[in-house]
Amino acid sequence: MAYRRTPAVQERLDAQREAIAAAAVTLLSERGYSGLSVSAVAERAGVATGSVYRHYVDKSDLMVRIFRELCEREVETVTSAAATGSGADRVTAVVDTFSRRALRNPTLAYALLAEPVDAAVDAERLVLRRAFAAAFANAVRHGVETGEFPEQDVELTAAALVGAVGEVLTGRLPGAADGRLRDSAAGSTVPDLVVLVLRAAGHLPSGTTQE
Repeated sequence: MAYRRTPAVQERLDAQREAIAAAAVTLLSERGYSGLSVSAVAERAGVATGSVYRHYVDKSDLMVRIFRELCEREVETVTSAAATGSGADRVTAVVDTFSRRALRNPTLAYALLAEPVDAAVDAERLVLRRAFAAAFANAVRHGVETGEFPEQDVELTAAALVGAVGEVLTGRLPGAADGRLRDSAAGSTVPDLVVLVLRAAGHLPSGTTQE
């Protein structure tokens, strides 16, 4: 007869798995991808290294789960923030929400956006970029439909905006002192990014009209 885990045993294993994942997120935020190891995760979670391998094949397997959950959280937050308002409001919300969250934890943001990672983990990063592009596309499309933005290839614009925002943020992240950027740096970067993105989408200043 095959062994069946009791509910108590399964609950304990589930709690252990969650503790390991939480420890990995904390270490990723502190040290980035390159500074994270299975043994360090085990120590932070208060479990034996073998316990980590009971739940995950290796570091890459653990990080795939972590990246997936973190990316889903970011996408949900950005999408929710950009769900209402004018086209300009929605585009602004995408940039502002994503950028400020990234700048609040630059070490984690750098790991999610640009740090060299395993191929399997990089695939999760691609999912984030595509979801971010979809948020931009929806916002720009709304602006086109309401006449705020000129007719354009919305998908192309969205892809370009993701590239621009990602490039700017990535350039700000690694040099942050103590793993964080000062408020003044974030205060100038985000508004400038919003202006750049609105211009790229063809947003017309108040009082102007389409030709």
